[in-house]
Amino acid sequence: MTKKHTYGQILKSSAVIGGSSVLNIAIGIVRTKAMAMLLGPSGVGLMGLYGSITELTISIAGMGINSSGVRQIAEAVGSDDTERIARTAAVLRRISIFLGLLGAVFLIGFSGPLSKLTFGNDQHATAVALLSIAVFFNLVSAGQGALIQGMRRISDLAKMGILGTLFGTLISIPVVYFLREDGIVISLVLVAAMGILTSWWYSRKIQLQTPAISASQVGQEATALLKLGFAFMISGLLMSGAAYAVRLIIVRKVGFDAAGLYQSAWTLGGIYIGFILQAMGADFYPRLAAIAKDNTECNRVVNEQAHVSMLLAGPGIIATLTFAPLVIALFYTPKFEGAVEILRWLCLGMSLRVISWPMGFIIVAKGVQNLLIFSELAWTVVYLGLAWVCVSSFNLKGAGIAFFGSYVFHVFMIYAIVRRLSGFRCSTANLQTSFLFLGLIAVVFCSFYALPPLLAIGVGTLAVLLSGIYSTQVLLNLISLDRIPRPVLRVLVWFRLAPSSCKELDGLESICKTAISASVVRNKPFVDIKWSIFAYMACTLFSMWVHWYEGTYGWLAVLGSFESELKMLVSIFHI
Repeated sequence: MTKKHTYGQILKSSAVIGGSSVLNIAIGIVRTKAMAMLLGPSGVGLMGLYGSITELTISIAGMGINSSGVRQIAEAVGSDDTERIARTAAVLRRISIFLGLLGAVFLIGFSGPLSKLTFGNDQHATAVALLSIAVFFNLVSAGQGALIQGMRRISDLAKMGILGTLFGTLISIPVVYFLREDGIVISLVLVAAMGILTSWWYSRKIQLQTPAISASQVGQEATALLKLGFAFMISGLLMSGAAYAVRLIIVRKVGFDAAGLYQSAWTLGGIYIGFILQAMGADFYPRLAAIAKDNTECNRVVNEQAHVSMLLAGPGIIATLTFAPLVIALFYTPKFEGAVEILRWLCLGMSLRVISWPMGFIIVAKGVQNLLIFSELAWTVVYLGLAWVCVSSFNLKGAGIAFFGSYVFHVFMIYAIVRRLSGFRCSTANLQTSFLFLGLIAVVFCSFYALPPLLAIGVGTLAVLLSGIYSTQVLLNLISLDRIPRPVLRVLVWFRLAPSSCKELDGLESICKTAISASVVRNKPFVDIKWSIFAYMACTLFSMWVHWYEGTYGWLAVLGSFESELKMLVSIFHI
């Protein structure tokens, strides 16, 4: 029988990280809007290129220390060995500082070649060299964040993200306002500085005795961190390198403004999905690392995480597809209207990303370095190959098509790998949920090509409502009522998504008693909603076919002509 407490833990961590992400999104709206108004598409594209250079350097110099540090700390915590935890944390801090310095020196040394490679000249070499400060701050902050995440201090991790984003926004906007494009690099450095300050503030709250570590112990801990970290480094390097290369392809084949449109679509496409993936990394990854040797338990937890992730992500992806023009206008300016179509293609890829990432964590948690490197290399080759072909054929939207196509490949590849690695199989619930949401997303996406815009928006809006109700009802069937906050429970009762008897519950004790007697909410007709969604998809597909057929063959005009002839015959008959 499926355990229920894991769903509660997943939703709790998702709620904490998700709540912080909502605040980060609100802050990000202000920052992104300000940058778009101050810099325009070309300036946003320049910021994206600087950001790609920084991420690429961090991936190379960081040696995957963030991910490997989380795993090592989580394993130490799972062993309940206080001395081991303190020793691993101490070595993690020292390596982070060393790698930060190494990355800064590397970027300064290669600033000229990177400027020529990225911009075609060395005029930006000084700006690239200044990014070395941001690299140092980010790598030190990553080490401190790995300690917090490995200790599963989810609340502190969420607060750290909010404060870092807030302070970074408050500082970066005035800098860009006064300096315009010349202030982009300075703003990136200041944002990184706020990140290291907030991570230091929360990491110092973790009270660990400073252990006496011998040189041999430092060597052992460092070797364990860097050995596993090397695989993470290659993985991160491939992902960052792919993002950098795609931007270069767009700049070379389409233009600099197109890179700004791509950057805006990429940012918006990942905003909603970001909080789900962040929650995965924040709590799911260290939890999975602690049980990675137990294949049965590991596979069960991955299935549960994937199920919840799809239920949370589905309505948001459909909403982004439907209201893409409004989202672009809200975050940017009318100059970015060209990003709408590529944003929709990116949403298709993001929907598959939500499916493949939980499975991919099996490889990460087990620390199988060769498979991790192989899977990322294979995906990168496919992604860049598709990007080169699709951008050449379809211009800017080809980058979105390539991203979607690469994740079609990624889902099948990762499933095949983890099937052999741990015997993983998708649960029946996951297969049903995947089919329902992917079908609904495909229908909404196609409606914008087959139907008039207003009608397509209506189709998408109804899909958002239906999928939202379905997700809420299924999630309520996975957790007990005592895990639901009372204000949320009252709202659910008001919308008739929870039993009406909950209205009379005044105290938490009463809620818990009710939850014990009926541990999960089982009396909601989510099965009816599911079949309503399938019926809705069938009707929408039929409407699209009718619209296409009429546009191609003009059968409505033929019927009108036939009706006119029939009326004429009737009139003649009456005469």
